[in-house]
Amino acid sequence: MDNLPNTWEDWISNFTEWQDRVGFNREWMGDFDLSIQFDWDRAGDVIEFGDYAGRAKWERSLQVPQQSMRDALVSMITVQGDTEFASVEQQRHLLASAPTDYDRYAAARIMAEEQRHGWQMAYLLMTYFGQQGRREAQKLLERNAQDGDRLLGAFNRPMPHWLDFFCYTMFVDRDGKFQLGMLSTSAFKPLAASMGPMLKEESFHLGTGSNGLRRVIKAGVIPLDMLQRFFNKWVSTAHDLFGVDASSSAHWSYVWGVKGRWDERKKLDAGIEVDKEVLNEEARGHYHTEIVGEVGKLNGYLPEGSAPLIVPHENFNRDIGAFKRQRFTIEGVAFEGSDEEWDAYMQAALPSAADEELLKELFKQEWVANKPMSARQIASGIGAKV
Repeated sequence: MDNLPNTWEDWISNFTEWQDRVGFNREWMGDFDLSIQFDWDRAGDVIEFGDYAGRAKWERSLQVPQQSMRDALVSMITVQGDTEFASVEQQRHLLASAPTDYDRYAAARIMAEEQRHGWQMAYLLMTYFGQQGRREAQKLLERNAQDGDRLLGAFNRPMPHWLDFFCYTMFVDRDGKFQLGMLSTSAFKPLAASMGPMLKEESFHLGTGSNGLRRVIKAGVIPLDMLQRFFNKWVSTAHDLFGVDASSSAHWSYVWGVKGRWDERKKLDAGIEVDKEVLNEEARGHYHTEIVGEVGKLNGYLPEGSAPLIVPHENFNRDIGAFKRQRFTIEGVAFEGSDEEWDAYMQAALPSAADEELLKELFKQEWVANKPMSARQIASGIGAKV
């Protein structure tokens, strides 16, 4: 790898080249500050769970007791950084077709924040993990979602239009919130301290998705049955992101103290015992419950008499885990029909080529209710020069 960075300044230079390569104009960031941010107080000083609970949190990689534990940390940090840069590659082209000035601002801000999150993860790799970290930090800038070689499949999927974007930020970015939350109690203090600022920024991403979908419903242009099909597409994608149901890597990450449960501190305070065999499934269940509540809120904006939008069952359209490629309906019922009937069911449950063609016409209308920008948003210059 000829351009392996030896210093943080080297990596920043390579990052700038990555921006140019993927076509992200730095002027789109306005006054956004790409900076390293830690919340050391929130990270805590004492390991909170696992076999090392009660000891001081590790502040340097050489304090981590085993190489396998250091490798697990490098892998987690790398995957998190990879998703951040992949999202920019997936979404960059949408700025030119934003339905409103506010949406262009929101997408540009999200992409700026995703770059800062990837920047933060690269800083951890470069600063704390020696040659191994430098190599992984550089590879963050070499994989590309448009080539299909990002680490997680969901971050290689095309995002051709804004309806996908709103569903993505509503459902897939919410998975990111859960992943960050589970790392926020990590025994590796620099990683735990990185999560607070990232979670604060992530909340805007989720708000963009829920706000966008609410405005789609208010505009009344997108048919609700079509909207449901896009929900089905992206929710099942998000369910997969939590990983296989009985994960040995999740088990050992908990034993080692490097990745906790969702709301780990609340569960510890409440004396809730951990089942290390189903940690991914537990997190997926928390996520599913949350999005059911969020979609319930959206249903409050539907026209009177409309069928409610629903969240598909965790078993529907899965590509990993115990229910991988098994036939379950949106409601989670095992499908008993023929191959032809199953194919017809899935074609009706997920967005079709006809949906995509119809959307091209619907996007010519005011398909999203307008949202005025605040004076502060205007002054930031984010997205203004697209």
